Amino acid sequence: MTEPRFEVVFLCSIILFGSFLVVESGIGVNWGTISFHKLKPSTVVDLLKRNRIEKVKLFEADPSVLKALMGTGIQVIVGIPNEMLASLSSSSLASDLWVRQNVSSYVVKGGVDIRYVAVGNEPFLTSYNGEYQSYIMPALLNLQQSLAKANLASYVKLVVPCNADAYESSLPSQGAFRPELTQIMTQLVSFLNSNGSPFVVNIYPFLSLYANSDFPQDYAFFEGTTHAVTDGSNVYYNAFDGNYDTLVSALTKIGYGQMPIVIGEVGWPTDGAMGANLTAARVFNQGLVNHVLGNKGTPLRPGVPPVDVYLFSLLDEGAKSVLPGNFERHWGLFSFDGQAKYPLNLGLGNKVLKNAKNVEYLPSRWCIANPFRDLTDVTNHIKVACSIADCSMLDYGGSCNGIGAKGNISYAFNSYYQLQMQNKNSCEFDGLGMITFLDPSIGECRFLVGVTDNRSLSSRPTALAWVSVVWFFWTLVL
Repeated sequence: MTEPRFEVVFLCSIILFGSFLVVESGIGVNWGTISFHKLKPSTVVDLLKRNRIEKVKLFEADPSVLKALMGTGIQVIVGIPNEMLASLSSSSLASDLWVRQNVSSYVVKGGVDIRYVAVGNEPFLTSYNGEYQSYIMPALLNLQQSLAKANLASYVKLVVPCNADAYESSLPSQGAFRPELTQIMTQLVSFLNSNGSPFVVNIYPFLSLYANSDFPQDYAFFEGTTHAVTDGSNVYYNAFDGNYDTLVSALTKIGYGQMPIVIGEVGWPTDGAMGANLTAARVFNQGLVNHVLGNKGTPLRPGVPPVDVYLFSLLDEGAKSVLPGNFERHWGLFSFDGQAKYPLNLGLGNKVLKNAKNVEYLPSRWCIANPFRDLTDVTNHIKVACSIADCSMLDYGGSCNGIGAKGNISYAFNSYYQLQMQNKNSCEFDGLGMITFLDPSIGECRFLVGVTDNRSLSSRPTALAWVSVVWFFWTLVL
């Protein structure tokens, strides 16, 4: 079994990786923490337990998160950010220290059940232009030696989550790794195979639909399609299976056709773009769960589903960069405060998702546009508010896009006000803002109330991440 970030994972029992004998497949989750409004880690762990989620993938080794997972029995994938790969590849001392601080100190009796270390995250992504490529194998070798020194190499396995852009083809049977990756992928897969690790891949049918207006919408889901893809004697009825078998073909071409595969990330956003909504997310994720747990497999691997599937993501992350699209902040099965967005049966014992308990909210009050003031000069205030807080739902395709000019202004003001922990001065805006105790939410557009555990972020979005939102407000107000 494999686990990457804190994401929902399909649990799966395997007898022997090398022989490719898989008994059953299961589900887990990714837990990302790039949020302005963070729940306490103990609250999130309780949320996992309430929903019987026993596998989680983390993107970094956050001590507060790992401590909250101690003694729970939840299997964990701990991630290493790409920015750390250079130092880990060049220094065995650095890898020894990382393993000692983030693995050995937690893998003790009553500690954290760390099963995998994810070395980088999508390091071969095309947009990186090879920036991290040379670091992967040296980092893996150093970390493997460090795990061996700690007597953990037989229990904690190393994996490298890859984006699906690492391979390409017009038909699944013709799948191959990108030419510039063939050599390193052969080295990587050989390493994984020799150490009993699976190949981890992130597959996103939503992104295929988002990036290509000609992509058939029904092919992105599991409900049947009028755009099936015929590949010789095989027929593909959904994009997930087609993408998965493209990887199988790519692995076969380098001599590892039986390599076990884990889906490190897969999901559907609920906001921030056309096609990103609650209904589509529910239909996709439920279809995916049913498809995987039904052990149907794919045309190239019939009856053999992925080892594990980690849903992306557990919670919304309102501080992620929106450069890829505003939807980046809305992948969660749960909103930032641990409330389920839609009914979903994960096949883990509960028929629907259960909400987080004992969430500590700020008082029920909001900041809105003062209805008695002239809002002609509001543009700069909106720019400031949305350069700091999350206004992604206001843009085209967002759930708050149609609430009108004053509604948009109020949403921006309130997002900033909640981020500032409801400091009364943060609703001033030169007299254009006003505090209200009446919930201004409109339809599906929810005006949030923050949570009290608002710890500082390790990384905040850059100003560039807000370009599209600022542009939207210029066109709205001017």
